[in-house]
Amino acid sequence: MNQASLSPSQPSPNDLVTADALQLSEWIRLRKVSCREVMSAFLDHIERVNTPANAIVSLRERAALLAEADERDAQLARGDHLGWMHGMPQAPKDLTATAGIASTQGSPLFRNEVPKADALMAARMRAQGAIFIGKTNTPEFGLGSNTYNTIFGKTLNAYDPTRSAGGSSGGTAVALALRMLPVADGSDMMGSLRNPAGWNNIFGFRPSQGRVPSVPAHDLFFNQLGYAGPMGRSVPDLAMLLSTQAGYDARAPLSISEDPAQFAGSLERDVGGTRIGWLGNYDGYLPMEDGVLAQCESALKDFESIGCKVEAARPDYPMEQLWQTWLTLRHFSCAGTLGALYRDPEKRALLKPEAQWEVEGGLRLSGEDVWNATVARSQWYNALLSLFERYDYLALPSAQVFPFDANEHWPKAIAGRTMDTYHRWMEVVIGASLAGLPVVCVPAGFNAQGLPMGLQVIGKPQADLAVLQLAHAYDQATQWVKRRKPALLGD
Repeated sequence: MNQASLSPSQPSPNDLVTADALQLSEWIRLRKVSCREVMSAFLDHIERVNTPANAIVSLRERAALLAEADERDAQLARGDHLGWMHGMPQAPKDLTATAGIASTQGSPLFRNEVPKADALMAARMRAQGAIFIGKTNTPEFGLGSNTYNTIFGKTLNAYDPTRSAGGSSGGTAVALALRMLPVADGSDMMGSLRNPAGWNNIFGFRPSQGRVPSVPAHDLFFNQLGYAGPMGRSVPDLAMLLSTQAGYDARAPLSISEDPAQFAGSLERDVGGTRIGWLGNYDGYLPMEDGVLAQCESALKDFESIGCKVEAARPDYPMEQLWQTWLTLRHFSCAGTLGALYRDPEKRALLKPEAQWEVEGGLRLSGEDVWNATVARSQWYNALLSLFERYDYLALPSAQVFPFDANEHWPKAIAGRTMDTYHRWMEVVIGASLAGLPVVCVPAGFNAQGLPMGLQVIGKPQADLAVLQLAHAYDQATQWVKRRKPALLGD
């Protein structure tokens, strides 16, 4: 498209890559812009900014992608509009199986793995008209909140390329922050939709347990610690992608049967009088880098500006027990999903040390250990229910540190306290994960060094829509995504 010939009502290539996903969707539907023009604009932009960010991997050839875009244009010309993602470039997280595109899980063991069928979430996105251009980078098997692996290397922070992007949805977050994708999927066991969102000044939403089903799944009844959700630059985009991802599937017996169309409507709601319990660092239990709490408390003032009431809260629960519960259940899960690889000496040698450690921890567990952990998990859930008798939402930081040096695998200490595992520095996220509650990460602003931080807002059981409505009201008041763009994007 020749920019010089554009009329004021005709979107420019820059407009296409910077627009919210819903705006882009409307332009395509109304044929104000062709799917080929959209694809060309995004591929040109990716060519400019994906190095050294390294967010999108396994990028497909331009000719094939333009041919798919042409087919989407032909469908529109025939009056066939597949859905709100019609012609929209997408790059599913590399933990998600995608037909015909390498799905490595960040592991050399699956370097050449090309699935013949999509996972359920990917299939739902394709059914809405999305065009898969490649994948977004992830750490090996999604283990660790820092995105690096031996196949594709490191993904770097959108706001400071010397810093970590977070993880495991680090590639997704950076691709969104740098406008290489309009909206995107991620997944979250231990903050993987939250930490990278906070560190890249975008939104991430971990839905209620069962909201977004996983098919195929390793275990249909137990493996509910981690699951997929949406990431985006606006809350309406988050909600719209959730409306595609969510929905009951009989092959996922614990999936929620509520109509996901509820997330495609308006998010406007008067939040005046909303009560927020500030968990902070659990009364000093969690070590925090200097400035993290202050940054998040400044974001709480923005919630107060829209009528919310914020006060300190503390769950009646021994927090060290919560950590031990988390270790047990995560070990158990990893031993189940990676145990067969570990038992093969040749394959074990290709597992990163953190993956081997998780499996070995799982192999030492007894059935009683796992049972006791599930009981403790239930007690934690009930402790949060007690807090929800007083508060509508709970809030705490999305990470315990600001983005750290990308050359470090993980922080070894915080505020003088040694981290005894590779993920102890992300302990702040396990509460929502263990409870299976809906939680959104909203941008909380930047510190004096220009590094972003996020704030987690946790909702009541299955109150996904209410969480998104509050996040939308906050975004309308703060506009962090629009106010502070990565320097790589220019003015």
